[in-house]
Amino acid sequence: MSSPDLSPGSITDVSGLAVGHATDARRPTGCSVVLCPQGVTCGVDVRGGAPGTRETDLLRSDATVQQVHAVLLTGGSAFGLDAAGGVMRWLDERGHGLPVGPARVPIVPAAVLFDLWVGDPRVRPDASTGYAACEAASTAAPAQGRVGAGAGARVAKLHGIERALPGGIGSASLRVGGYTVAALVAVNAVGDVIDADGRVLAGHGFTKSLVDGDGPARWMQALAGTSTTIGVVATDAALTKAQANRLATLAHHGLSRAVDPVTVHDGDTLFALATGSAGAVGDLSALGALAAEVVARAIRNAVRAAAVA
Repeated sequence: MSSPDLSPGSITDVSGLAVGHATDARRPTGCSVVLCPQGVTCGVDVRGGAPGTRETDLLRSDATVQQVHAVLLTGGSAFGLDAAGGVMRWLDERGHGLPVGPARVPIVPAAVLFDLWVGDPRVRPDASTGYAACEAASTAAPAQGRVGAGAGARVAKLHGIERALPGGIGSASLRVGGYTVAALVAVNAVGDVIDADGRVLAGHGFTKSLVDGDGPARWMQALAGTSTTIGVVATDAALTKAQANRLATLAHHGLSRAVDPVTVHDGDTLFALATGSAGAVGDLSALGALAAEVVARAIRNAVRAAAVA
């Protein structure tokens, strides 16, 4: 089978980041970790109607914690938050974390997606899965498609889960004006995934059917809390925590470019990491535009790679 035509780059193009996947062989589920053990600035924007998250309160601009040491994306719905314990253990064993009295506490924000549809739903990522993802982490471009947090992801659920298509995990990057902006996104949306020209890449043409008069009673079979598109945007720009939070907000525009429609049944969460190696920026507008674009490209890469897995 031919390789998919993917947009270039990955989140590991931002120096100082490593990515690892762990995929459970028993059923389609897993987790993906972005490691930044040296500590980097992190923000978040949680917009979905049914999010599952961990440590996001620490990322408020007025919270005292200034850096994180990893971000975890995981399947397993709320059960999958257990995987963050394994990431913490891996970091702790290597002496990474926030100095607090006699100890160092690794800060590991996380977001989950619902992938309990296929196989035994009692199989979900746990602490050992999170630890395995850290062990697999590399600065090489990460695998895309049905791996890690994207293993059990599905899109195009508006006609029922039986007609859903593989979602997967994807990555992309851009470098403009001396700054790199990149994204890693696990795509588990209710809606279709569309190309930049509006062509449906994975789905059933939902919006066209609506505009053509297809009543909502027939096609709106999605269940609340069962879909989530989650991801990490990263840049080598130096940002304050407030700016990182704003970058995560701007990055969300990429979802509306690539997912049709974004619904109240999604639990969308995007984190933003800033390593600072490329220096400070003034106006975030250009960086935010790039962030939205790489999120859209990563989403499209995810379904293209998942389709040929």
